[in-house]
Amino acid sequence: MAVIAIDLGGTKALGAVFDGEGNKVREEIRYLNGAGGDEAADLTAELVSSLKDSYASESIEAVGVCVPGIVYSKDDTVWAPNIPGWSRYPLKRRIAEAAGPGIEIAIESDRTCYILGEVWKGAARGCENAIYIAVGTGIGMGILVDGRILHGANDIVGACGWMALQYPYVEDYIPTGCFEHYASGNGIATQIRKALRCARNYSGVLSCKPIEDVDSHDVFSAYDQGDHLATKVLDKAVEMWGMAAANVVSLFNPEKVIFGGGVFGPAGRFLGRIYDEACKWGQPIAMRDVQFCVSQVQGEAALYGSAYLAIRAAGSE
Repeated sequence: MAVIAIDLGGTKALGAVFDGEGNKVREEIRYLNGAGGDEAADLTAELVSSLKDSYASESIEAVGVCVPGIVYSKDDTVWAPNIPGWSRYPLKRRIAEAAGPGIEIAIESDRTCYILGEVWKGAARGCENAIYIAVGTGIGMGILVDGRILHGANDIVGACGWMALQYPYVEDYIPTGCFEHYASGNGIATQIRKALRCARNYSGVLSCKPIEDVDSHDVFSAYDQGDHLATKVLDKAVEMWGMAAANVVSLFNPEKVIFGGGVFGPAGRFLGRIYDEACKWGQPIAMRDVQFCVSQVQGEAALYGSAYLAIRAAGSE
């Protein structure tokens, strides 16, 4: 038995074959180069076909696909904001056509795949209740409760960038939500650019680049050098990560809260501070019992989650 896993992003599709022991035995990549609609689906389908044709050791029984957006379970369509034309797009049907008869297809959002990847290969192994907070360009959350992944009425569970963590409400929150505005990779870049525009006499390490080119990586680098503006921005992000984590611990009583994504990463150093902040806000007994940790499959959580989806779809779990 073998399965195919596909991790779709806004710029590329990463695919891999996993054997019956759960080992990754082959990997291929396709770059979207701005493709959308049918063209992006064609590239993904071709990747599936290539992986299937190149692996002759065992038959492929299922394909698992991670989508960077929403997977609508009622009609098997997807919405991916970074892939043009994928609004209620019939991706599952296109993948099924490429895979051929007799092969099961399972598609889930990236949030779901992140937590499944940790359950299968990472920090959530053995857990029945765990939360994965993905902090990258944006922020999303995969939620495992009593051994089940939560989806919600319209499959939008985990869009935690819209968590209300700051009063009063301002219109800047409209595009992405309050939490994401301050504490995602793009949010950290937004906050440092605001601070730089307001700091007329600033001559620190971030002054060597045009303000619009400063990104979250620069902020972490400047923080390491003691820059006061970078410190202020990251202190705010730590506060937000802690408050958000406290809310989900109080709501769901998980065994673990796992931080992942591109920002964790460099933000992993703040894990102790994030927990201390969360303890100010969270339900005390739940906070005492929960463990905060960084992803153990950083960068591959979605791919492993897709493979685990496929294994479950094949009935081989």
